[in-house]
Amino acid sequence: MTRQEKLLPYRQSLAGTLLAAREAVMAPIRPMLNEAGVTEQQWRVLRVLDGSGPTDLKTLADSALLFGPSLSRIIKDLVDRGFVVRESNPNDGRGSIVSLTKTGGALIEETAHRTLRQLETYSDQFGEERLQNLINELKAFTAAISPPAE
Repeated sequence: MTRQEKLLPYRQSLAGTLLAAREAVMAPIRPMLNEAGVTEQQWRVLRVLDGSGPTDLKTLADSALLFGPSLSRIIKDLVDRGFVVRESNPNDGRGSIVSLTKTGGALIEETAHRTLRQLETYSDQFGEERLQNLINELKAFTAAISPPAE
């Protein structure tokens, strides 16, 4: 592969292509989240908690791909709405553990059915094996370019 002498137009660049793919994936899902009354970021937090169980804030921020200050605002709103509960971390008095409530679990269950149908549509349109290969390649790419864990 030869090195480029100048930047590609943005929509043809790696960042532009990845962003366009993300937008295409999320476009039909956003209305479902709007109906459920949650933002994409709130949904990511709820999904992480649903999959992992009670989680400390740093792990939650990393897993939901959020910055700490954003997560703090999101958690406050989700607590106020009864979707999550925040308690002191018994292993670290300065930290917190966040857990999904029954109300939050019910919201995930209600919304997940529609989201899963949309994901099946992507699989049908692109091909199940191709989609899984794409996911695996993107994970490998992310791992290859990410800085080593400290």
